[in-house]
Amino acid sequence: MGPGVQQYFPATVELTFSAILLAIVLGIPLGVISAARRNQVHDHTARVFSIVGVSMPVFWTGLVLMLLLYYRLGWLPGPGRLDLEILAPPSRTRLLLLDSLLAGNWEALRNAIGHLIMPAFVLGYVATATIARMTRSSMLDVLYQDYIRTARSKGLRERVVILRHALRNALIPTVTVIGLVFGGLLEGSVLTETIFAWPGLGRYITTGYITLDYPAVMGGTLYIAVVFSIVNLIVDLTYAVLDPRIRL
Repeated sequence: MGPGVQQYFPATVELTFSAILLAIVLGIPLGVISAARRNQVHDHTARVFSIVGVSMPVFWTGLVLMLLLYYRLGWLPGPGRLDLEILAPPSRTRLLLLDSLLAGNWEALRNAIGHLIMPAFVLGYVATATIARMTRSSMLDVLYQDYIRTARSKGLRERVVILRHALRNALIPTVTVIGLVFGGLLEGSVLTETIFAWPGLGRYITTGYITLDYPAVMGGTLYIAVVFSIVNLIVDLTYAVLDPRIRL
């Protein structure tokens, strides 16, 4: 692997983990609430939220956030991973947040988190919408199964039925979608990385295409192939955890 890929890939990993964590924390509860309150206000609100997230172009969302939160209000720092006047921590893992923690550089940590918020939200919003829609669809299929009616007939509370009996079985398709979204984000999101000047793998490979840097393109492509293989393996192992029958 060329040193360029090793330098740019950690920035993509940092951004992707933040985005997918946000998507899981928001998307799964939204999907569950939407399915449990079907055709009610909660359901309509969650569906509108999901449709907007899937429909809005990433570059438009990023530019609007930059205009409002950085240029107009000044609540968040601008493009890049760190302000120019902030001293970067020693590069041990190339993950800026982790390096700041290891070095005890709290000023760099706060600044790095501020730079991460907007690009992570832009990517996480799209992933949240996708995960919420899949969770809702899977939950609706499961909630009408016979074993769910049996659990309700035993007098179990609705919360127990949904969280303990329905959600675990509904998560199998959702985990598949999470794996695909996560692998796709690790490829590098060119538009998001370009808008926020994020030195990620997507920009690196795109620049390699433009400048005819074939080693950079081949190295980035190989990284992507390895990432997808690892993500698919983790997804398959998660199936066995969610559904013990798969172990057979």
